[in-house]
Order: sequence, then C-alpha cells, then structure tokens
Amino acid sequence: MHICMLSGEYPPRWGGMGSTVFSLSSALIGLGHRVTVVTRKSGDVIPRLDGVRVIEVSWLPVPMEFTRSFGRHSLRALERLHSEDPVDVVHLHCPLISWDEGQFDRCRANVAPIVSSMHGTWLGERDGLLMAAELGEPAVWSNPNDIAIRYLAKRYSRFEKIALRGSAVVVPNSEATKDDLDARYNAPSSWDCEVVHWGVDTTIFAPLHRDSEDSMHRFNEIRSRFGATGETMLLLAVGRLAARKGHGMLIRALPLINDSSEVRTKLVIVGRGGLRKKLLRLANRLGVSEQVSIEGGMPFHDLAELYRCCDLTVFPSVYEGQGLIPLESMASGTPVVTVDHGPLPEMVDNNVGALFKIGNYDSLANAITQEISSREILDSKGMEGRRRVLDSFTLEGNAIFFVSIYQRAIESSG
Repeated sequence: MHICMLSGEYPPRWGGMGSTVFSLSSALIGLGHRVTVVTRKSGDVIPRLDGVRVIEVSWLPVPMEFTRSFGRHSLRALERLHSEDPVDVVHLHCPLISWDEGQFDRCRANVAPIVSSMHGTWLGERDGLLMAAELGEPAVWSNPNDIAIRYLAKRYSRFEKIALRGSAVVVPNSEATKDDLDARYNAPSSWDCEVVHWGVDTTIFAPLHRDSEDSMHRFNEIRSRFGATGETMLLLAVGRLAARKGHGMLIRALPLINDSSEVRTKLVIVGRGGLRKKLLRLANRLGVSEQVSIEGGMPFHDLAELYRCCDLTVFPSVYEGQGLIPLESMASGTPVVTVDHGPLPEMVDNNVGALFKIGNYDSLANAITQEISSREILDSKGMEGRRRVLDSFTLEGNAIFFVSIYQRAIESSG
C-alpha cells in the first residue's frame, strides 16, 4: 500500500505532530508499506528514514493562514505524486492543514480516499489560552501565534468541520478530542470515527538499567548537574515554553511544596520558546530560583536519559489533544502528575502517578508532595506505567490500527 501523509509538521520540526508522523511512517515501513510525506519546507536537514520519501512544499509564514497555503501547495504536490506513483490512501494531519470542500472533492475524485487524524481543535487551543490567562500564566498574549489563535480560531475551525464530512474515516487522538469535535461541530451521525491514541518509542524511552555501571554513572552525573544529590527529588517538566503548558503554575506550586514537605526538590523544565526569562523571573520573585533550571530543546536520546534519571514528571498543561509527554515518561519508568482534565485521565491514573484539579495550585502541590513522599511508591508506579505503555501505547500498535483504517477507507470508497 502506498500511503501519502500531509502534515504541517515533520522533523526537523519535532513537535508532537511531527514526532508522531515520523514514528508512524517508520512503523508502516516496517510492515511492508510505502510512505510519502508532504510537509512544509523548512530549510533544515530532514532526518532520513529508509523507505520514506519526503516532499517539501512552499507555505506562507503567517499565523493560522499557513494552514491554507500549505493545504493548497500540498494538494498540487499530491496530484503530481499520484500521476507518477499512484497513491492508495491520503492521510491528513489536522488542524495544521486546512482544506475546503472543493479540495476534499478534488482529492477524492483525482487521487484517493482520505483519512483525517485530528490532533486537537483550534477552539480547544483557544479555550486553553483563555484559561491560561485566567490562571495568571506569564505572557499569554505575547506570542503572535497565540494571538492569532485567540482571534481566528473560530474562522479556521470551519475547516475541521469540513474534514469531519469530507473524510472516509476520522481518527481523533483521544476520547476527549472526539467528544470535542462532536460537541463543537455537530458531527454527522453516520461518520466513521475511531479513536487511536498515539504511542511512543519504547526503545528510546526505556527505564534505567540499574545493573549497568555506565548507566548508573550517567544517572549520577545528570542528577548532580541539576543539584539532585542525596535524597533530593528531581522533578521534570517537558513542553514548549508557552502559556498553556502551565509551567508558571508549576513554579508557583514550589513554595507550597517546600512548606508542606521535608523532601528537597529540584525542577528541570525542558522546552523551547520565548518565556524562559519570564519564568526565571517568576522563580526569583517567589524565592525558588535555586530550585529551577530551564533547558532548551534537546535530542530524543538526551531527553530519554533525563526522563529515566528524574523521580517524577509533572505535566500541568491546560489543553492537549492527547499529550505525549506523560507516555514518554511512563515508558521510561517515571511516574507522572498531570491534570484531571481532557485526555490526560485516559492515560494517567493513581496506578501510574496522580491527577490534580486543573487550575488549582494547592491540588498540584498536594499531588506532588504525596508522590515524592515514598521512593517505593514511585518505583512501583514507574513499573506499572512502563507496563501500561507496552500494553496500549506503542508505535507498532499505531501502525496496525492505521493499516486497518486505511483498508476500511479504501473499501468504503470503492
């Protein structure tokens, strides 16, 4: 089967969507299929995957509008590809591509049936930003992309509604995203919709090998780098330095944790973005600057090392379509504290970590304090998290699900 994926993100754009498209492509190749990815031109080196062809197209670098320009250029590239090497199924990754009814009709008539993965919704993103502003997250409206989402989400959400009706199969990445799509866009009663949670690479993201001298040396080296010596607990937060990721809320919870626990903590935040200075100023104002380190983005292998060297991952994001960070941490044998909202409870519960009430600093601080009170409990939850990922959230499982979905789309359009 020749599968063509159209995605606004693909490495070296290592966002959540880019990572999943890259990983799914690799897993599909492993099952004997052929994959072409059409993505936005980046100007940087694209990592090679044997058997995956990548076509880069032009796009207009304007917030939100890039989804339309990428949509136009990618459809032309898709039609050219199909004339040279027939495509069996087209896989759109929304909402970073926006097609109107005519473009869906054109693709179905001239190329192949369409499967649309829904990685979240623009209106959900907007509501997450509004919540972040209510919670006092720093610089919510300083990012041009966030400003565009606030004012243009409703306009661009119509393309998501079109995708629900123009696709042979719609694939939300969580039950929460499915419910969001249904509630906001009045999904047709006849829609073919199947939830597929994205999985993670369980080879890269793996627990610490405590019987390996080299692994333990690296473990001690990394923890010492961030001041987590002796009985100090190392907390990790991963995600773009953007308001809706909730890093400000986590820093504000540190004084509460210090007051309620005798356990010393250090926090490492890993992510790119423009909020680094503001977050560090917040930590300084709260008297916790010595506890907080902020690292820029890092390669997967370095991030995987950090996951397995920390004691607890905290993911306080106020909006996600799914959220891969908890699964990466669980696969690494590290428990997770996250919000009791949206898709996160579909992956995390008290057996693998803890949930806190979204927007509540006391609840967040209490959840972290409870988790770090016992290393035995952390170890037990870490092992259970690893088992859960292996059972339900693997890349191989994603590929098998999508092959059956592709076949269904082809059969229904025949």
